[in-house]
Amino acid sequence: MYIDQTSPAANTSAGRLGDYIQMAKPRISALVLVTVAVGGFVASWAQPQLLTLMSAVFGTALVATSATIWNQWIERDSDLLMERTADRPIATRRISAWEVTAVGGGMLIGGFLFLLFAVNWNTAILAAVTWALYVLAYTPMKQRSSWNTLVGAIPGALPVLIGWSATGQPFDVRAVALFMVVFLWQFPHFMSIAWLYRKQYGNAGIKMITVVDPSGKRAGIQAVVGAMALLPVSLVPAAMSPPSLVYVITALILGGMFLMSAIRFQADRNDQTARRLLRTSLIYLPTVMLGLACIPLMS
Repeated sequence: MYIDQTSPAANTSAGRLGDYIQMAKPRISALVLVTVAVGGFVASWAQPQLLTLMSAVFGTALVATSATIWNQWIERDSDLLMERTADRPIATRRISAWEVTAVGGGMLIGGFLFLLFAVNWNTAILAAVTWALYVLAYTPMKQRSSWNTLVGAIPGALPVLIGWSATGQPFDVRAVALFMVVFLWQFPHFMSIAWLYRKQYGNAGIKMITVVDPSGKRAGIQAVVGAMALLPVSLVPAAMSPPSLVYVITALILGGMFLMSAIRFQADRNDQTARRLLRTSLIYLPTVMLGLACIPLMS
């Protein structure tokens, strides 16, 4: 169904630029690129080849932006049914199909080739796999199964390995731990979002776990399990590195706060506890990622 909601502002240069920026989801992309950089810093013991790592970040930015564009194209009809996404430029057709193909396809091909020639083939392959899992597996699965969060958490965590791979260092226990930190973090984070927007997801036919289980009990359990598992996992890189008491204390305090927020959400599932859990998640990941990248410097 075609709905022409193009506004006069969208026809101006500023309006078009704003649409493209909105389509790229810069805040989400920024978090992805932070994990790429952290992967490179941890792999190299905080001494990365900066030009190579910056190249990995740039190439990943292109691939990640392509993934968000194609994700929005696939979900354009369901986005129109949710208040939080109804004004997206692809959903309203302010961005046309040919623009999606040209920009989304061009960024995917350009990003892959850039990583292939400017970094290494392992990094390029990891970026392509991340794109495929996000666009071809996770996105359509949202309409079919509540397991979509589990599937989506994999491409959500892979960028940290893209950064690691860019250094040329082999994957070790620290790499696995980094992947698991980002993987596990997504469950409390997305369970809070799934609760806050459960009615909108339901109206759009998206099978989030809070739609399948309106009580929110399963979402609360997943949030608690994810936050609880983060506590030991976040300490593994520190155990494999020169000891850093500052990082250990920080990770334990933040992890404890994250777990308590998840427990409160599980015990009393309402918008207030969900928002508190969401805010805590947004503090937890960037702080822990920064701490992990700086462990050798704090030792």
